[in-house]
Amino acid sequence: MKKIRYLLETSIVQCAVWLLPRFSRRLILRLSKVLGWLAYIADYRGRATAEENLRVAFAKENITQDQIKRIACASYQTFARTFLDLFWSLKLTKENYQEHVIIDFEDSASEARAHETGALWVTPHFGNFEMVSLAIGFRGVRFTVVAQDFKNAALTDFFTQLRRGSGHVIIPQQGAMLRLMKDLKRKGHAGLLTDLNIRPNKTATVVECFGLKTCATTLHTSLSQRLNLPLFTGTCRPLDDGTYYLRINEPLNPMDFESPSSMAQVVWNQFESDIRETPEAWLWMYKHWRYLPSTLPDASYPNYANPNRLFHEMVLDCTI
Repeated sequence: MKKIRYLLETSIVQCAVWLLPRFSRRLILRLSKVLGWLAYIADYRGRATAEENLRVAFAKENITQDQIKRIACASYQTFARTFLDLFWSLKLTKENYQEHVIIDFEDSASEARAHETGALWVTPHFGNFEMVSLAIGFRGVRFTVVAQDFKNAALTDFFTQLRRGSGHVIIPQQGAMLRLMKDLKRKGHAGLLTDLNIRPNKTATVVECFGLKTCATTLHTSLSQRLNLPLFTGTCRPLDDGTYYLRINEPLNPMDFESPSSMAQVVWNQFESDIRETPEAWLWMYKHWRYLPSTLPDASYPNYANPNRLFHEMVLDCTI
């Protein structure tokens, strides 16, 4: 059964690689809305997680059930568009990508400095995060990107090729830290997604996220401080006409922060501001608050959150 499933998955992806770049933007947008709506209806577990996340994140704003359902459905449609556009982007080149992506650097001189020194570039699972990598790559910045392998090795090969479209190097998670360190020391660049939960460990920290505590990585800020490299944050917001608006914030100077944890909080604050402005563009169907900060039940957290001793100890350490 596994071989049959893998063969079916591979065939579908092969078809998408051939077919989707031939579609018009209008058709891609229509298809993403339909597929996103179908996914919202069919994925009852993900839908429940998304709606629970929205309930707790916007509790102070008195969000209504109708608003929750609308944003959750739109979130599925955003990620359907991101997925389809990863294939459609095979038609993008250095010469035509600016017809589809508006790039706005808050500090216009920072891009040139980054070419000279190397830098870290981070974004959340917001809008078309894949387009961030492609667009910056077409501007001559080559990322080392850490990507999780699929159980189906053929899918890993396909998606690696798609993400290399503008010249990036894709590496597996195993041994990634050492590889990132080597590349960054050579004035290279690393692209990271940093908004997902991780298990409490030495590379994690407590971050205030929509007024709730979550366990987040410090990989990006630790590398920035250890190597004294600027850290760029940015988000790629989908526009109704099929284009994207990519805003790159003024880079963070690692020497301005006492610790990787304090720097990670500032990074998240920038992301949260964009998410609040366009909530339908974030990955709400992911369990962002897996751990309760205390050993007692807390109704302000999602119903899937559970006590975790290590996370509880991390929260206590932060309050001392």
